[in-house]
Amino acid sequence: MLFATVRRWPRRTAFLLGLLAFLMACTAGTVRLSNANSAQPAMTVAVVSPEVIVVFLRQGTVTHARQEPYRSQPQDQLETSGNDTWVSRRGQVLGTLVGSEQSVLYGFDRYSEEPFDANRASQPRSYRIQSSGDSSYRQSVTPTEVHRKSKPVDTAQVSRGDRRWAMEHRFYLRLPKPLTPGQTYQIQLTGQDLPPLTLAYQPDREMSEAVHVSAVGFRPDDPVKVGFLSTWMGTGGGLSYPEGLSFQVIDEATGRSVFTGRASRRYRDGTAEDARDRTYTLTDVDQLDFSALTQPGQYRLCVDTVGCSTSFAVAEDAWQQAFSLAARGFYHQRSGIALKPPYTDIVRPRPFHPDDGITVYHSTTGLMDTGNGLDAQGTDEGNFANLVAGKTDAVVANAWGGYFDAGDWDRRIQHLDVARWLLELIELFPEPMENLALNIPESANDRPDLLDEALWGVDFFRRLQTSEGGVRGGIESAEHPKRGETSWQETLPIMAYAPDPWSSYVYAGVAARTARLMGTYAADQAQGYRDSALAAMAWAEARYQDGIEAQEWPRHRIEADRALAALELYHLTGDRPWHERFVEARSAIPAEARDDYRIAGPQREIAFLYSRLPADQVDGALQAELRATLLAEADAAVETGQTTAFGWTKVHPSTPVGWGDGLGAPKARTLLRAHALTGGDRYLDAALLACQFSAGANPDNMTYTTGLGHKSPQNPLVIDQRITGDVLPGLTLYGPIDNEFYGSEWFFDVLDSVAVPPARQWPSVETYFDIFYVPNINEFTVMQSMGDAAYAWGYLAGRSKQN
Repeated sequence: MLFATVRRWPRRTAFLLGLLAFLMACTAGTVRLSNANSAQPAMTVAVVSPEVIVVFLRQGTVTHARQEPYRSQPQDQLETSGNDTWVSRRGQVLGTLVGSEQSVLYGFDRYSEEPFDANRASQPRSYRIQSSGDSSYRQSVTPTEVHRKSKPVDTAQVSRGDRRWAMEHRFYLRLPKPLTPGQTYQIQLTGQDLPPLTLAYQPDREMSEAVHVSAVGFRPDDPVKVGFLSTWMGTGGGLSYPEGLSFQVIDEATGRSVFTGRASRRYRDGTAEDARDRTYTLTDVDQLDFSALTQPGQYRLCVDTVGCSTSFAVAEDAWQQAFSLAARGFYHQRSGIALKPPYTDIVRPRPFHPDDGITVYHSTTGLMDTGNGLDAQGTDEGNFANLVAGKTDAVVANAWGGYFDAGDWDRRIQHLDVARWLLELIELFPEPMENLALNIPESANDRPDLLDEALWGVDFFRRLQTSEGGVRGGIESAEHPKRGETSWQETLPIMAYAPDPWSSYVYAGVAARTARLMGTYAADQAQGYRDSALAAMAWAEARYQDGIEAQEWPRHRIEADRALAALELYHLTGDRPWHERFVEARSAIPAEARDDYRIAGPQREIAFLYSRLPADQVDGALQAELRATLLAEADAAVETGQTTAFGWTKVHPSTPVGWGDGLGAPKARTLLRAHALTGGDRYLDAALLACQFSAGANPDNMTYTTGLGHKSPQNPLVIDQRITGDVLPGLTLYGPIDNEFYGSEWFFDVLDSVAVPPARQWPSVETYFDIFYVPNINEFTVMQSMGDAAYAWGYLAGRSKQN
């Protein structure tokens, strides 16, 4: 594999560099404790082992800025900086002006606080621990050691040059004597105006952050049901538990134990976890296997002497609920439609629709010739430069729809992966997917809701198809959004890319698949998608030579998508010349280039599609080769999952963990496709295990999908949400990343200055920082993290019960 260039969509370079200087200047300042609702801060205490308790404090409350009417005064001064207009009054900066009329002001966040000395709280002498029922603590004692783990969980821009950080602190107190079950303890943090804490040591009832389990839960017939036990204590390093601790699963309805077992040491601190010889965890991890539990119910997982997990379900619809949330996440990313009841509790005006006065201009630059596409000419200085340089005054009519991509408003051809995978789920599991109710505006028609969601993405690019058949690669604003401006207030120039062969090939393949599915569910509309796919392919083929006369890897990527489009058209039409075109395009990619990660995506799609075609429609030797390639990649994913501490896996053993390959979404699609082809238990087992970490079985005990489980992201990099305060549900973020591989990224300098230990020293599995401005971790794309989660959960929901 080639990893000299980090895999990412090269989308935010200018934006991130601009943030760098700003954030570096804003990290100074005393962090103080919140005074949001009372004179005293919230503080809790829990157990992570009989000898170690953890005192938890949330430090600081951020009130995010909101838009308000701007009422100008004669003394106001305006300053233009980049695309932003700042307004000052009597020497004080008020914020930036928003909208074409500049009649809206977006000011600054507020930070409320109470004094708190975190350094003092890190000292053993600052604590007194006493119990009237435990003879070892009848006289108050101090801990022998205190270790600290502190991370920022939100940030407030309180002025143009000043930033404050809300923090989560954990102080791990190592005790001189083990706690006694059934006894109650008082913990006093001295020298600070804080009330004492009460700890009832009941490890079969009380929650412990050391016990990790999926918030999604399990289907009764899931062959893998596991939790994990681990603790990393920050400055104190990893906590090693005695091997073989007993655990039990307790029915929350009756309080009775329904399963007992013993922990097994899954991972030993310091062991390499993947082919990159990396250690991501920095502590021992025990596995708690209760796969034999099949009785539906609501449970908690409790480890002897430690404590319990959060509540989880064993239910027939466990994966279906998660999949429904993920599928509705695409609805919440729709452009060109208002969000409102009865389809969602979110209220958002309709953005980027021509009926609202939005004008989209034609650019002579194709997506493949920009940094947001293939950058085939290597001349794009910044992701937008070539697009903007090609802007014309010609208007592209009816250019609306599609999905927003993460925090800004672009809609690109890569998003069609979402439609491809949703359509694949319908093909694999017709009945469950037909019956899935998503409560979207199209739900009243006779088509499956999941098909309608796929059509939202396909129809956008169909509207961008020219009369000659070429397909534009999407729509883009001239730069990243202005500060404080929402999607429906966009004032930057908006352009549609020129049609290009690569975008047309990608569309042709997905439109052909759409036509096949429409033949089943809306036969009267199938011909339109068929004709559209054939027209896009013909247009691209006529310009094929121009499209590939470029640098080496873009040529190979174009050939890969050309081959996939030809294969989809062959599957649609049954016409043998398309099979010949597919073989020709695939053969044009040298064997030594086929391991290039940049062309792996369409090749994976080819392998699965061709492997599923009937024997009388394929070249038997080629089908066997492609099937073997897919299964070999699945076998490698199985092996990777066996070595990682929490069972997560990757698309390739050597893939860096981060950006589109972060730990926020399960990387299980190849495993599940291998299961679809073979019915092999090992692939399903590995896929189920791979889904646990992102679903909540991780050291943070959280999901990385908004609105999923008891703890989920609150500050994704979504500008609309940051400004309005509405958390869009169903968005799966990139999540934790390899902080060694990405340690040179600018935001680690920022996080190092506020986290304890410095962020670069944290285990990679704990590098989720719920900070709006951190793109590698807190951003997402519809086709990467969101698509990965939706496919995995959809497959696990749709598979037949006998599997």
